[in-house]
Amino acid sequence: MTDTLSGFPPALVRRLVIKIGSALLVDPAGEVRVDWLRTLVADVAARKAAGQQVIIVSSGAIALGARRLKLPKGGRGSLEDAQAAAATGQIALSQCWASLLHEKGITAAQMLVTLDDLEHRRRYLNASATLERLMALDVVPVVNENDSVATAEIRFGDNDRLAARIGQAARADAVVLLSDVDGLYTANPHADANAMLIERIERIDARIAAMADTGSASGMGSGGMVSKIQAAQIATGAGAHLAIISGKVDAPLSHWANGGRGSIFLAAESQGARKGRIIVDAGAEAALGKGNSLLPAGVARVEGVFARGDVVDILNQDGRVIARGLIEYDSEAAAKIAGRRSEDIPALLGEMSRTVLVHRDHMAMV
Repeated sequence: MTDTLSGFPPALVRRLVIKIGSALLVDPAGEVRVDWLRTLVADVAARKAAGQQVIIVSSGAIALGARRLKLPKGGRGSLEDAQAAAATGQIALSQCWASLLHEKGITAAQMLVTLDDLEHRRRYLNASATLERLMALDVVPVVNENDSVATAEIRFGDNDRLAARIGQAARADAVVLLSDVDGLYTANPHADANAMLIERIERIDARIAAMADTGSASGMGSGGMVSKIQAAQIATGAGAHLAIISGKVDAPLSHWANGGRGSIFLAAESQGARKGRIIVDAGAEAALGKGNSLLPAGVARVEGVFARGDVVDILNQDGRVIARGLIEYDSEAAAKIAGRRSEDIPALLGEMSRTVLVHRDHMAMV
């Protein structure tokens, strides 16, 4: 691939989410593929040394727990078995990641989330703020779905979509899915010798979706390439690029960066621009620290393009993100009322729908 984004270089991608599936991380006997995982951790360490922030989304808890509990069907014979396997396996999984990252001088943190966490506004902001703080502390978050409490109704269903949602919450620049195939093909490469890898997808249209719907992309069925296309829709809509690359090789990120094959779904430009920043003065920073809402009077300036209800970063005068919240006005209106008293809003905008820019109930401190 000759695309300048190939490999998601640190110079172009400041924050990267890496997703690893169970089949890559755990062998058929239910043991972690430590030798392979160590090469991936080396990739992560090299990227961090180059200035890239990394978030890991890791499957494998159920597979590891099922072996330890000697559960049939890989721990998926029933919801209760899956929950028990996840609760047991998550300890082993987190210990493995922490140990291997520690070998490279990297501190790991564990985050377990459910779909509900990222759909409930307040919890979404808390997850977002936690990720932001961990990044600031130079920690690598290792995220997994909280299968021990998930139900059949409250499930991501797979960690492809989870990775995309985490990328959205973390405001990542890109997401990479490590797969057992090296990208999206025009047909099933195992059955059609003429199948061609699509290296660059600028828009996910019906033609692209159909490649996954027919199972032609990888032969993995609805739980395989279909979920990856859906993850790409989430990620690109949130302004992040998404790549599918092979994880069957050692050091898969280095392999890709050095000419390996892969497919990149490009971020939607209109959505990518919607990353708002509100810079506040010292008085507002102090008020936010006491649990108050953000008033227009405390805003020094507004940056970016966003709509009402979007998540915005709130920065202090030093440029440090101190909070994140859901904005009550679009960027144009917010710029007009920045630095002004709330009672001035009707004269400036012709109406006053809200007296605050970000309500304290819709804000999380970083």
